[in-house]
Amino acid sequence: MNSNTIEDMAEVRQTRTATVMAAIRGRLAARTLAPGDRLPSIRRFAALMGVSPATVVEAYDRLVAEGLIRARQGSGFYVTGGGLPPLSLAQAETARERAVDPFWVSRQSLDADPAALKPGCGWLPADWMPGDALRRGFRALARSSDAVLADYGGTLGSPVLRRLLLGRFAEEGLSTGPEQLLLTGSGTQALDLICRFLLRPGDTVLVDDPCYFNFQALLRAHQLRVLGVPYTPTGPDVAAFEALAARERPRLYITNSGLHNPTGASLTPQTAYRVLSAAAACAMTIVEDEIFADFEPEPSARLAVLDGLDRVIRIGSFSKTLSASVRCGYIAARADWIEGLVDLQVATSFGGQSPVAAELVAGILAGGNYRKHMEELRRRLAQARRDVAARLAPLGIRPWLMPRGGFYLWCHLPDGIESAELARFALSREVVLAPGNVFSISQGAAGFMRFNVAQSRDPRLIEVLREAMAGLHAGSVAAAGPG
Repeated sequence: MNSNTIEDMAEVRQTRTATVMAAIRGRLAARTLAPGDRLPSIRRFAALMGVSPATVVEAYDRLVAEGLIRARQGSGFYVTGGGLPPLSLAQAETARERAVDPFWVSRQSLDADPAALKPGCGWLPADWMPGDALRRGFRALARSSDAVLADYGGTLGSPVLRRLLLGRFAEEGLSTGPEQLLLTGSGTQALDLICRFLLRPGDTVLVDDPCYFNFQALLRAHQLRVLGVPYTPTGPDVAAFEALAARERPRLYITNSGLHNPTGASLTPQTAYRVLSAAAACAMTIVEDEIFADFEPEPSARLAVLDGLDRVIRIGSFSKTLSASVRCGYIAARADWIEGLVDLQVATSFGGQSPVAAELVAGILAGGNYRKHMEELRRRLAQARRDVAARLAPLGIRPWLMPRGGFYLWCHLPDGIESAELARFALSREVVLAPGNVFSISQGAAGFMRFNVAQSRDPRLIEVLREAMAGLHAGSVAAAGPG
C-alpha cells in the first residue's frame, strides 16, 4: 500500500469522524440531548450513521476531550452540560441522523411532495374534513363586521366560542366560569404559554413513554429536564408514576388521557384517581391535552373533570376535527392562572386569538353539522382501523391494542425489524412513516411504528413495507454471517 493510499484512507476516516461529531453537536444544539442524557451506544450509533464502531469511538473520545461528554466506566457516554452550543432547532446534518428525532416526522410530513404517502402524519386527509361547512363558514365571515375582519382580538378571545366551549365542558360535568377559559392560536401555543408561565430552564417534567413527539420537541426548546413514564393500556404505569413523582418532584406532567397519542389507549378511572393523588402529594401540575376527545364513542375518564381544574389544566384545539389550516386552541385552568397566561399571550402575540378563526370555528360548532361530521368520522375511522389492521397482519405488523376511537394504530413490528431503518427506506420511496423511537424518551420503542389509518389506505403502503422488510431481513441475515 503506497503512501498516497494511506493518506487518502486517513482523510476519509477523519471526514467520517467529523461527521459523527457534527451529528452529536447538532443533537446538543437542538437539546434533543440534554445534560445527563446517555449517548447512543457505540455499536448502535455506528449502525445509525453508517460508519465503523472505531469511527464512533474516535468521535466520542474527541468530544470527551472538548468537555461536551464524559465516559462512565461500564455505563457509556453522557452529556456533561459544559460548553453546550447555543440552542438550535434547525435540521441536523443528514436524513439518516434525523430518523429518530422528534422533529423528523413533522418536517417530512409537512414538506412532503403532494404525491407522497403520509401514513406517519398526525392529521386526517383533507377530503375527510368538513369542507362544505368550512366554505359556508367563510361565506358567512365575509358578511361579518369590519371589526371581526380587521381588528385584533380581545385578550381572552371570542366570547361566542368561549360560551360554546363552556357549554361543552358542562355536558361532561366540568363546571367552569368564563374567567377560566382562554383562547389561543393553537394547541401547541397553549402548551408553550403554560411552559413559559409555570416552568424555568432545568425544571423536571414528566411525559408518557411513548408520547406525542412534539411534546418532547417543545419541552427541549424550553430547556427542561424530561422524564418518561411507561404507558400501559389503562394509562401511565401507576407504580412508576408514583415513584418518579416522589423521587424527582416534577413540576409538570403532560398527557393525552382520551385516545392517547400514539397508543390509542384510554385512561381508566382507577388510574386517573391514583395519578391525581400522586400529583397532589408532590404539588405537581397536570396538563391534559384533549385534542382527540371528540373521536371517542363515549368519554373515558378525564383528569380535568375529576380534579375540577384545581391542579389540572385542560388544553385542546380543532386541527384534528375541523381544519389544521384554521388554527384555534384553548386553555381551561384556574382563574388566577388564566390572568397570568393572558399577559403572556399579549406579550408574545399581542391580543388574543384571531377573531376570524374563532368566529369560523364557533359558527361550525353552533350548528348541527359538527355533530353529524364527527359521527361520520367515527364510523369511517372504525372501519379504517379494522381494514388497515387486517392489511398489516400478513406482514407480521400487529396493533399493540385496538383503540376505541381515533385514527392511530400503535403497532409491533416483526422481530429484528428496526422502525427507524424501515422509515428511512420508505422515505426513499416517498412514503413518510412514524418510527417508534420518535415517540419514546427512553428510546425503547424501536420495534414499534405508528400508523394513521386514514392515511394508510393506498395499496402502495403495503408494497413498500413488504419491500423494505424483505431488504432489512436480508441485510440482517447477511450481517450475521454463516451459522
